Formats: sequence, C-alpha cells, structure tokens
Amino acid sequence: MTELPRKTSVIAFVLLYVAYCISYVDRAAISLALAQIGKDFNLQAADLGIVISAFFLGYAAMQVPGGWLSDRFGSKYVVIITIVMWSLFTAFTSLAWSLTSLIAIRFMFGIAEGGFPPASIRAVAEVFKKDSRPKMSALLLSSNYAGSMIAPLIMAPLILWLGWRHAFNAIGIAGIVFAVAYFVFVPYLGRPGANDPTPSGTKAENRAPMRELMKNPLLWQLMVVWFGLSCVNKGLDSWMPLYLLQQRGLDLKTVGIVAPIPFVMATIATAIGGWVMTTFFAEREKYLLIGASALTGIFLYAMYKAETIAMLITYQSVVYFFKSFVLASVVALPTKLLRDDQIGSGIGMVNLGGQSAGFVAPVAIGFIVTGTGSFDAAFGFLVAMTALSAVVAATINRAEPKLTPQTA
Repeated sequence: MTELPRKTSVIAFVLLYVAYCISYVDRAAISLALAQIGKDFNLQAADLGIVISAFFLGYAAMQVPGGWLSDRFGSKYVVIITIVMWSLFTAFTSLAWSLTSLIAIRFMFGIAEGGFPPASIRAVAEVFKKDSRPKMSALLLSSNYAGSMIAPLIMAPLILWLGWRHAFNAIGIAGIVFAVAYFVFVPYLGRPGANDPTPSGTKAENRAPMRELMKNPLLWQLMVVWFGLSCVNKGLDSWMPLYLLQQRGLDLKTVGIVAPIPFVMATIATAIGGWVMTTFFAEREKYLLIGASALTGIFLYAMYKAETIAMLITYQSVVYFFKSFVLASVVALPTKLLRDDQIGSGIGMVNLGGQSAGFVAPVAIGFIVTGTGSFDAAFGFLVAMTALSAVVAATINRAEPKLTPQTA
C-alpha cells in the first residue's frame, strides 16, 4: 500500500475522529429525548427499549457488509455514504408520528450508520503503517466516548430550547455538512491491495478472505467477549439518563452535566488501550481482556450499591475505564494480525458481536424494568454479562495459528 504524506494521514485521522463523535452525538440524542418522546407517544419502558434496540438491530446487520465493501472498494466512499445516510435518518426521526414509525426510522438509521465502524478502521489501515495500526485504531475508537461525553452537553440544551423534533433536525444537517468536508479533504486511495504484489500473482479478491475469517476461532472469541462488555456499554449508555431521572430523582439539566463525566475515563482508556496492549500484553492479550472484564463487573456492582450520586458517578467512571480497555483490545488485535484485504471484514465480524449487544441489552433492560418496576435486576443482568466476557477471554489460545496465513 502506498505511503501517504504525514499531513494527509493526520487530516484523514482527525476527520474520522470527528465523524465518530458526530455519530455518537446522533445516536445518544434518542436516549436524552426518551422522557419527552415517551410522554408525547404515551410509551412504557418496554416500548422505549424496543425503540433503542431497533437502531442496533440495523446497525449490527451492516457491520460485516460494511467491512466487506470497504475492503473491496476502499473506505472513502463507504464512509461518506454512511455519514450522509445516517444524518438524513437522524433528521427523519423528527417526523415520527407513532411508535411504529419511530421504530422503522431508527432501524433504517442503524442500517445507514452500520457500515461506518469497519470502514473507519479500514481507513486507518489505508493511511498508517501496519505497526502503527493497533495504536491508531484504539485512539480512533476513543472518539466513541468523546462523542458520548459531548452529546449530553450538546443535546440536552438543544432539546430544552428547540424540543426534541427540531433538535434532531439540527444535528442531521450538521452531519451532511461534515460529509462534504470529508469528501473534499480526504483522498481516494482506490481499492485496497489493488497494487500490492501477491506471492502467487493471484488477485487479492481470490484469496477468499471472508472464508478464512469465518474459520478462525479467535475472531469468534473476540466477538463474544465484546458482546458481553458491549451489553454493559449499550445498556448503560441507553438507560442511564432515564435511570438518573426516574430512580435517582435528577432533572434533565443536571443529567446533562453529570452524564458526560464517566466518558472522560472511557476516552482516556480507549486512547491508550492499543499502546497498553502492544507494550505490556504482547502475545498475552487474553490476560488484559480477562482482567478488564472482571474489574468492570466488580465496579458495576459497586455502582449499583452506591448511595450517593457522587459515588455512583465515580464508580461508573471506573466501569467505563476498564470496559474501554476491552474495546481497544478487541479492535486493535485484529489490525495487528490480519492481512490488509481482511481488516474491514474482520473488524466487521468482531463489531457484529458488540452491536448485537446493542440490540439485546436495551430491550432486555426495558422488559426487566417494566416487569419488576425497578432497575435492580437490570444491574444483575449487566454483571452477568461481564462474567461471560471474562470466561470466554480465558479460553483464548494465542498459540493457535495467527489470523493471517503465512504464504510461501
């Protein structure tokens, strides 16, 4: 792959980082607007859980196709199309007139945005050398939490000033404007691997990369590990605003102030996660995954038992810190081991596990809260998911053949 000037690589990375932040502002908007939407449409907690999960169902479905498209055609236009489409459906959310229409719009929003994560990691692989990819991929993913951190600061005032419908219109328009900037400033690098020599002279597309990936146990293990921790991630991201409003008695303005605090720790952990993995856990990545998963569960339980808002937010911050090491590792490890023509598809597979949790966790918590009348059992469900991740991480055997088969 042709090496780009450093300035071009930096510009591409910064724009990808901003795009990820925008995507998280757009998706977090629904959680902050749940109280008003539920009141307008007369919805119960189970209904709201389905609305949240509809997005993640579409989002999960597009992970592998989005990765394959970026491997096949290059990342630039996959990134641009996903930004434009998710921005349109963000704006379309303001047009919802019933529960059914809201679910349909959020599902299409998920499909529109679903191709972006694997395409963005594919873009990192296009503009950085292989030894830099784990660190840069993890650093890029820290934008997930930076976006989640700034989302309440942007969306809570917009919802209070404009109402939830006009707030969705405003952020949708901003996304389309950004897509134009990405088109102008990021070069098209062509189809990945098109000019790369292969030992046998065969073309990259004849290597059947997806067939190889589907047969490798490590990717499936990483998928399950990230599913468990992503249940915590998506469950808390989706329901914490409503939990703080209803069970802890805070108002929307206060929620908008305290909700971003844990994402500071998550941003830091994800940003350094790739470096920590490659520096201290090379060939022993499973122990980082086991430890981070176990500590997430321990502090999640402490968070549930916290008696004050200050302690709750403190423990939540620690939860987000350790779970973010898992995110950084499960994405950075494939970029370290995969061939160039497999990175988008491989990341799509791993992220399919995480985003499937985005469908399961919010709707499960919604039904648990509706059935029990409180969030107590919901926290038990999330702790159980951290145990699942730790157990599956313990089964990883890095002595197995690497993901990238060695050619003669």
